[in-house]
Amino acid sequence: MEAEAIGLASDVDFSVTALFWRATFVVKLVMLMLIGASFWSWAIIVQKFINFRKARASAAEFDRAFWSGEPLDELFDKVGSDPQGASQRIFAAGMSEWQRSHKDDGQLIAGATARIDRSMDVAIAKVEENLNNGLTFLATVGSTAPFIGLFGTVWGIKNAFEEIAIAQNTNLAVVAPGIAEALVATALGLVAAIPAVIFYNKLSTDADRIMSGYEAFADEFTTILSRQLDS
Repeated sequence: MEAEAIGLASDVDFSVTALFWRATFVVKLVMLMLIGASFWSWAIIVQKFINFRKARASAAEFDRAFWSGEPLDELFDKVGSDPQGASQRIFAAGMSEWQRSHKDDGQLIAGATARIDRSMDVAIAKVEENLNNGLTFLATVGSTAPFIGLFGTVWGIKNAFEEIAIAQNTNLAVVAPGIAEALVATALGLVAAIPAVIFYNKLSTDADRIMSGYEAFADEFTTILSRQLDS
């Protein structure tokens, strides 16, 4: 009898595709959600790596131009009113406020330093929002995907036991397919969650380092303008 049950179980297709098509509607829905979340997470991860690399390259290029000794007014004219890089936007925000703080007779309006700081802080906040865009989704997938997969597994096992009760048979051929279908949901939950958690931590750290560079540049730029004010 045991040999017969093993033989019947060996005839069942246990490929992931076959297990998906045999699963109940709820388990299929859970699997599709997890697959979609995994693909979307990887899309965000790849896009963030590309964006961060461009941000570092743009910041390094602008730093070389900024510290080359070129007059700030000339550099501002080159950057233009609609700069592309984050460092350029922060610089342009500070320079725009610097120019607006001058009266017609060339004298500075009181409180210029504070207004320049606020202008650059607003620009930095917009850059930070853009850098962190998508990371919340990775954090959400990393924290919820295992539980969503576990829900699919629990639901699948429930249906497997119901089938056992209806068939009134607990041999391997009856039990194995239902349990296997249920466990696929947990596996997909882990497949979605593990990369999301790893790369969320990695990308969050990279974003913080990039932001630290922008903030350091803003502080140095403010210091240069303060020297000009004092002189």
